[in-house]
Amino acid sequence: MAGSSLVLSDGSTLSKIDRRLYRLETFMALLSGLAVFALMLLAVVSVSGRNFLNQPLPGYVDWIEQAMPLIAFLGVSFVQRDGAHIRMDIVAASLSGRTLYLVELITTFAILVLMVLMVWGSWSHFLRSFDFAAPLWSRDSSMDIALPIWPAKLLAPIAFSVLSLRLVLQIYAYGLAFWRNDERPVAVPLIADAATQAAMEAEHVSGRDD
Repeated sequence: MAGSSLVLSDGSTLSKIDRRLYRLETFMALLSGLAVFALMLLAVVSVSGRNFLNQPLPGYVDWIEQAMPLIAFLGVSFVQRDGAHIRMDIVAASLSGRTLYLVELITTFAILVLMVLMVWGSWSHFLRSFDFAAPLWSRDSSMDIALPIWPAKLLAPIAFSVLSLRLVLQIYAYGLAFWRNDERPVAVPLIADAATQAAMEAEHVSGRDD
């Protein structure tokens, strides 16, 4: 459940790597948000052109198709870091200690296997579209205004690779927490209790986030 997890930090190397990767993930999530905003502006331009000039924005659908990977993929690692993907928190909250860390490690490893396959498949899909010898380096293009499709296809393996790095980091952190039986492990999302979650939301709306 989004908003119900927190990630602890300390001075360890693991936590430093987590924070550096989080900066990259935050930047990618920002690009995803800007893509949504850009599509909103394009919609306004297209509708205004149709209503007032009888001429909608040329290639509007093509631009939407190009922006979909930005919106769908770039923020996925950011959400994974904060534990905001939809999951059964009610089940995870009933576990604790090594049992919780073992379950999280197994499920995170399963996701990593899937994402490695996704990186391989999406990279192969990109290579089928990219060609240095072709015009605009593209073997295929959009149907309306002939935008090259390979940039959109490249975003998928990039986003999935960053997510794979995040999953590797979390697997290591869960394994370390399991080995040490840490009460407050770093670099992994922990389920916050009601009081902690309320305090986090209060800080967010008051603008006092770090």
